[in-house]
Amino acid sequence: MLKLVIMPPEDDLKRRWAERMQESLPHYRIVLAQSKTEAHREIGDADAVFGWVPPDLLPVAGKLRWLHSPQIAPPAEFYYQALMEHPVVVTNPRGTFNDHIAQHIMMYVLSLARGLPDYMEAQRQRRWAPHARKSRYIDLATSTALIIGVGGIGQETAKLFSAFSMRVIGVDARWEYEVPSVEKHQPEELDTLLPQADFVVVTVPHTPKTEWMWHRARFQLMKPTAYFINIGRGLTTRLDDLVAAIEGGEIAGCALDVFELEPLPEDHKLWTLPNVLLTPHIAAKDAENIPDRQFEILFDNACRFATDRPLRNVVDKSVWY
Repeated sequence: MLKLVIMPPEDDLKRRWAERMQESLPHYRIVLAQSKTEAHREIGDADAVFGWVPPDLLPVAGKLRWLHSPQIAPPAEFYYQALMEHPVVVTNPRGTFNDHIAQHIMMYVLSLARGLPDYMEAQRQRRWAPHARKSRYIDLATSTALIIGVGGIGQETAKLFSAFSMRVIGVDARWEYEVPSVEKHQPEELDTLLPQADFVVVTVPHTPKTEWMWHRARFQLMKPTAYFINIGRGLTTRLDDLVAAIEGGEIAGCALDVFELEPLPEDHKLWTLPNVLLTPHIAAKDAENIPDRQFEILFDNACRFATDRPLRNVVDKSVWY
């Protein structure tokens, strides 16, 4: 019999998943650890774990062969040197909200292209203002989008952009998806591509290579009429540099769902800058089908693990995704 430990903290979703898996997988013993003490006791003979294995528990996990991350891009402490050197295979739930986040990005693009922030401000002031829009109108059919990170979210976003007849340029270190409508490039080409884009869309996770990759020098390579959109991770972008670029007229504005500090402080300048759209890290929040999709990947991998078949969504631990 195989043993899978679900790590703390315990919550209703984990309890439901543990019950469903135990009912359907009689060849597993599913243990829902309610505390770190219980996790320490149970992980010793665990074959698999769902959740985070902290550094002090990894040496205790003598049989561990499979670790499933609850998040596609977990916090930086999830991956540490000992885990990367350990033979355990790590998987994650990527692909479960590609469509939802792509739609959120499309909302940003349409809003900025049409000047919606200015019209919303006029609405709040109860002004009938046909000329409220202060930024340049962007015809999407003649515009260019640059997507940095053409994984699951990026390729779904590219499909929507193509439906609006946009030119789509993509930058990715490993091209896993068939995206015939995208002009493919490698990360080292990024700086030469930035001046071409009307929309720069960032979907990359936070890794040692992507941390603070968006800084003042990069923003200065963009068109003064271009918009920066970050839906990936906040620690890829220096917000002070982004503010300076907008205030200095180096770019036209931005749309952000992720921030280096969350929640964004009340006195931060981004709240009041023109052509700025901010959502509080909710691009895929409350979509009812996401938990079922995530459970399906966990369940399918448990079935694969039990029969020695290749697992889905295997992570390259050296690059954290």
